[in-house]
Amino acid sequence: MPKVTLLPTPQVLIDNRRVHANIGRMQEAASSRGISLRPHAKTHKVPQVAQVQVQRGAVGICCAKVGEAEVFADAGIQNIRLPYPVHPVYASRILALMSRAQISIIVDDVGVARGWSDAMLAAGRVLDLLVKVDVGFHRCGIDPESRHSAQAVRTIADLPGIRLRGLLSHAGHGYSAGSERELRDIAHRERDWLIELASRAELASPEISVGATPTARFSLQLDGITELRPGNYVYFDRTQVGLGAARVDDCALTVLARVVSRPAEDRIILDCGSKALSSDVARGFRSAPGYGAILTDLESDEIDEDLVIERLSEEHATVKASRRSALKTGDLVRVVPNHSCVVSNLVDAVQLVDGLELLETLTVAARGRIN
Repeated sequence: MPKVTLLPTPQVLIDNRRVHANIGRMQEAASSRGISLRPHAKTHKVPQVAQVQVQRGAVGICCAKVGEAEVFADAGIQNIRLPYPVHPVYASRILALMSRAQISIIVDDVGVARGWSDAMLAAGRVLDLLVKVDVGFHRCGIDPESRHSAQAVRTIADLPGIRLRGLLSHAGHGYSAGSERELRDIAHRERDWLIELASRAELASPEISVGATPTARFSLQLDGITELRPGNYVYFDRTQVGLGAARVDDCALTVLARVVSRPAEDRIILDCGSKALSSDVARGFRSAPGYGAILTDLESDEIDEDLVIERLSEEHATVKASRRSALKTGDLVRVVPNHSCVVSNLVDAVQLVDGLELLETLTVAARGRIN
């Protein structure tokens, strides 16, 4: 088999064994609790990976945008949920998708729900729908503590042409948690708010769908949750390590990069700039400076803490060396990115590897599908 060391750099490497281990571990945890697992495919955007997730037991996948859903439906994925506020302007595309797969979307606005009701009545179809609830992230969703929230849910449930399946949330504020206890508390409040709102709205056997990799390990222990929608768990990244959701040796995605310049003893330049690495900062319980963790030994998961990627240009990563480094121009390193989901969307293809052996090139078919 060809070696990854012969590839032009930068390259996104996906460790085959770790991907399968991550998929299997989360699926087993969900199945053992009787919870449906519906992974969010925005992390990998690769149909072959989604097919493995479904084959291992996932009920379907999530997609961020209609364009992503179209790619995965074309690849044969039969059950797709869009946990994103899709406006009825996309009705023709949603209807086309409904002829190929089981489709569900979310709303957090009664007026938008009425628009979907009108579109489905005109087409003679029924669309599965969930109400998005704001459980603390304060992005999208109805306020579960508002005195009007239960009535809003009931109004949506009574609209013709749609079938209300339940309530859905995303505890994205878990990424800013400062401790295990805080993450656990976020997961508990998320579940409690959803269950309480479903009861006030008098929903019969509703789906209670939650989704975030940092809180997943706590959500899996809670009664009442029917569906889990993590995405990042398939690859993990430096942020998930910082939040206790993974170890470095669970991280399946790394970026292979080359030293292209050594202009000073304390400065190293890599060829993996902002076009290959996420410019997101790392989050976690402790400070993690820089734009990724550097592994100087290609076959080891030991982070070189003396090297910090302190700046990204488009094509360059400027590394600060706090101690003398043996790296020289031409040497290869691997970088664990702060946010693997962003990295997936930066490249047309990723390299599936076993150690340093190249197994297959996978097309990131859903990258760039922003509408």
